[in-house]
Amino acid sequence: MTQGTGPRGPVAGRRHTVVVGGGLAGITAALALADAGVRVTLLEGRPRLGGLAFSFQRGELTVDNGQHVYLRCCTAYRWFLDRIEGAAMAPLQDRLDVPVLDAARPAGRRLGRLRRDALPVPLHLGRSLATYPHLSLADRAKVGRAALALKGLDLADPALDTQDFGSWLAAHGQSERAIEALWDLVGVATLNAVAGDASLGLAAMVFKTGLLSDPGAADIGWARVPLGDLHDRLARKALDSAGVRTEVRTRVTSVSENGNGGWSVRVPGETLQADAVVLAVPQREAHDLLPAGALDAPERLLQIGTAPILNIHVVYDRKVLARPFFAALGTPVQWVFDRTEASGLREGQYLALSQSVAQDEIDEPVAVLRERYLPELERLLPPARGAAVKDFFVTRERTATFAPTPGVGRLRPGARTKASGLYLAGAWTATGWPATMESAVRSGVGAADAVLGALGRPRPQHLFAFEEAA
Repeated sequence: MTQGTGPRGPVAGRRHTVVVGGGLAGITAALALADAGVRVTLLEGRPRLGGLAFSFQRGELTVDNGQHVYLRCCTAYRWFLDRIEGAAMAPLQDRLDVPVLDAARPAGRRLGRLRRDALPVPLHLGRSLATYPHLSLADRAKVGRAALALKGLDLADPALDTQDFGSWLAAHGQSERAIEALWDLVGVATLNAVAGDASLGLAAMVFKTGLLSDPGAADIGWARVPLGDLHDRLARKALDSAGVRTEVRTRVTSVSENGNGGWSVRVPGETLQADAVVLAVPQREAHDLLPAGALDAPERLLQIGTAPILNIHVVYDRKVLARPFFAALGTPVQWVFDRTEASGLREGQYLALSQSVAQDEIDEPVAVLRERYLPELERLLPPARGAAVKDFFVTRERTATFAPTPGVGRLRPGARTKASGLYLAGAWTATGWPATMESAVRSGVGAADAVLGALGRPRPQHLFAFEEAA
């Protein structure tokens, strides 16, 4: 095994927790526990940390597997960035501003913007919606009324999870065009589902928290460096400094009670003994590692569906996009980001297309996707029509997120299991959020809090500062 032991090394006599999984949930749990004085071993099967938010090399380019963004309301992920000293590398917009290009409109009339003013909720979006060219005047008025109705929903009402968002929108006067040009524009990117396939509970949480809680809640942030610089390099540095023993390329084969009130965690060539274990792995892997009796209905983990995200990467020989990103309507293209500087590209421009709800395209051959998407980019970006394509490639995350379908809430377990000392973390657990980086970090904090309570250790005060910010 490759060992990455912190400068203090393992300390005899300290309570020991093993965290299985080195994604954002596992990293967060490990840091939180170490900050509270618990000895921690973090085990990750891959050769890197970061889970599904990572980077890799393609020639001279450093490529993110997919475009990840967060919002100002994502207080837990912002805490995480501060904890690993990476906030400056993933700054937020000063003020929400989303360019939206409608390919179906005539050239010169395609650009609309969703942006906020420095006014209280809900007036902060009033001018933007009143002038949004991709909706009719009647649709704009009805959007405002639906937003107020959404604001009045009680997120604690379990009945919301049994309904689909699309039906609720239709019942509140939203046309197919309004759903396409506004509600799905935001919802598809945050939920990885169209309105008709999404739980009303999760959709309401997204829109209430992001657009209807605080004027700046939906300001967008994203990494200006490769994700690996944040979620692997800086995260490892923080873990080492906290004294966490980090093992990569180390797959856990079993987790079992050891008969002494603790746990045995088996990996090839070694069995680790622990006072507590946090399983911070995908739901199917968690299901396979759970000992009998740990959950009342472990089969529910297998009933949590998954949804894919397709990412299309295009390198042009010249600059074809003047803004950092845009969203699109009237085209298969959804969201496009300029990744030139972050990737290390020295000449030309590198664009990354993030395609959520990609069930119909996730297994399409690269040649088919190239034939489909390059003409669409030329339709949206006139400078691309004379540009040469230097590289075109695809990354596929077939199980990128859990599927936020109606009823998924009852399937998502909390941090605690029925087995004393065994805890769960991951964006798929019961955080109240959809499958986002925010949900992953919140789950790690929740699992760490449960461990600390069981071990009788106090909460590190700084760890829960984001709850006050929220």
